[in-house]
Amino acid sequence: MTTEEIIISIVRIFGALLILRWAFAGSVLAIVIDLSDLFLMNLLDMGGVGNYQALDKWLDLTYMATFLWVSLKWEEPYRRIAIFLFVYRIVGVFIFELVGNRWILLAFPNVFEFWIITVTFIRHYLPKIELSAGKILLVLLVLLGLKEFQEYALHGGKWLDKYTAVGVVQYWWGILKSPF
Repeated sequence: MTTEEIIISIVRIFGALLILRWAFAGSVLAIVIDLSDLFLMNLLDMGGVGNYQALDKWLDLTYMATFLWVSLKWEEPYRRIAIFLFVYRIVGVFIFELVGNRWILLAFPNVFEFWIITVTFIRHYLPKIELSAGKILLVLLVLLGLKEFQEYALHGGKWLDKYTAVGVVQYWWGILKSPF
């Protein structure tokens, strides 16, 4: 492992641990910190990242494991759905690692992370809300649609592959400051 990969791994693992203290805020922060590797790869020059897709998927497992840990304390059916979505994504990650085709990730979208954020939000801000089976299905369909769009943008269409995180921030900063 390069020094750059070690630093990125430490940051991502730290981000994953936040959900253990703050379920909702920690889950959101873990997802935001998940994106930090894009900036770190642009800003650090410490050996590079050999296979970003593989490193990213393995580091995703750290926050997914902490998300799973938190969800195991939930009541049914929220816990059972979380476990199913976790296992489904893990199967997809393993198939992706074997095959190496990013389209596999569209067939196994990470709805698990969106489910965790949704349920932790409800439990934190709307604790008296009980979702019926129909509402749970509707929520899952909306989350699936959002996640499929994200997975397609990242892995199918590869819309962001030609950009760097720092370059995007500099571009938007230039637009925002141009009127002044």
